[in-house]
Parts: sequence; structure tokens; C-alpha cells
Amino acid sequence: MMTDYAYPNVLVDTQWLADHLDDPNVRVVELAMSPDLLTHIPGAIFWSIFPDLSQSDMSIKLDQTAIENILSRSGITPETTVVAYGSDIAIGGVVFWLLTLFGHQHVKVLNGGHQKWIAESRPVTAEFSTFAPTQYQAKPLDSNLRVLQPEVEASLKHPDQVLLDVRTPEEYRGEVFMIKPPEGQERAGHIPGAVHVEHSDTVNDDGTFKSFDDLKTLYSQQGITPNKEVFPYCAIGGRSAFIWFVLKYLLGYPNVRNYDGSWNEWSRLSNGLLEP
Repeated sequence: MMTDYAYPNVLVDTQWLADHLDDPNVRVVELAMSPDLLTHIPGAIFWSIFPDLSQSDMSIKLDQTAIENILSRSGITPETTVVAYGSDIAIGGVVFWLLTLFGHQHVKVLNGGHQKWIAESRPVTAEFSTFAPTQYQAKPLDSNLRVLQPEVEASLKHPDQVLLDVRTPEEYRGEVFMIKPPEGQERAGHIPGAVHVEHSDTVNDDGTFKSFDDLKTLYSQQGITPNKEVFPYCAIGGRSAFIWFVLKYLLGYPNVRNYDGSWNEWSRLSNGLLEP
């Protein structure tokens, strides 16, 4: 049950969203690579992974003005409840982390995402919606929600801090690099000592989150426990933002920060700190 999670109010189910599609205080956001990848939930607006939320070097765009522009063009105010979804449930966690980073207090993730909405034969549309723009003023970036490379490197010597690699097993083993071969100074592998738990292990076959007890077991059996500070990372910071959401809001872990620089940054370092 969703009520078993540490903060169940951060999730909505498909029925809740169906009941609120006409609510002017709810804005449904679909995040994807392309606006043509999915049929859309009625009333949804589109945010692109590139270029809306990412820079040319594939890092997440952590710019206050850019976030203000996206929220303003979407007709969102600080009082608007944003419900995020995408092709898989991880997309919603990315939006949650990013908006929370800039102080938006009303963000929710659609449990099951697009997959469950379609499986239940709920209404869809081929067109995105548009809304009258606002003048959104975001708060300065909350640095407490992310960790930077120097502290990640220092954590290698501290047993009470744990690095969590949430990529695929192939990426972790160095067989795949961001779904392409390494280029230039990029290298494949993982950060030394990082524990591997793939981000997709947190969801059921229908795209919904696993239960509180199942999630707790998944991480605790790998030594990812609430008494430690956890730094999740992935390729470009998106899947790790999703796991930040899972650990902090579903399991209630008190000390979790997203390493959004992730392998995109670490793989280019010249100090040789990596494992194949």
C-alpha cells in the first residue's frame, strides 16, 4: 500500500489523477526525449530531457533562470501541484528532485506512470496542452540535495558514507558506457567501492513501486541502511535522482544526496579512481 511509505503524499495513483485532470491547480508534466514517444495523458504539458533539462555536455541544467522559464511557460505558480510522469517511473523522480532542488513544494510522482495509465485503458490524447504563462520565481538551488565530486572522492575513506551505483549491470561492469563506447577522456567502469543496485529493481512489473518492506530489504541486504549517508549516482544524474527520491521519500532515509555529476563527470577525471 502506498500509505506504508515514509511520505506517501509524494505519490498519486492513476485514479487520483483521473479525478483531477480538470483541476486548474494541478499541472501534469510529461518528461521525455521527444514529444512523439508516447500518447499523452489529457491536459499534460511536455518537457524535453534535451534541451529543457540538460546541457550540451549531458549534465543536468541546474540553472535557476532556466527552471523559472520552464515553469513560467507551463503556467505553473508556487501553489500549483505538479504531477510528473514519463515512459518509466524513474522520469517522475527526476522531475521531483529537480523541482524540489529549486524550492517547489507541491510535486508528486504518478505511481505506475504512463505504463499503468495505458494498461488501465485510461483516456489519452495525441496533443499536449498549453496554458497561460506565469512569472514564476524559483528559490535558489538547495545545495543540501546534491553532493559534488570532491566530497564523493573523500567518501571513499569513510565507511559511514556509501556510494550507490544505480546503473545497469553492464554499465557497472564497464561493458557499456552511457549506451555508447567511450570517447575522448571518458572511461567505462564504476567508482571504487560503489555498491550496485539497479534503479529498475525498485519497481514491479506494472511500473508501480515495490512495497516499503520489499524496498527496505532490497537496500538493507546490500548494506544501504538509514544510519549511513548515501550518495546515489548513474550516468548523467537522472536515474540517481530517482533513487534519491526512493530512499528519502519512500523509505525515509535521512541522509541522501544525489551525485548528479555522476559517471558523466567521474569518467573524465584524470586521477585514475575507477574500477573496471
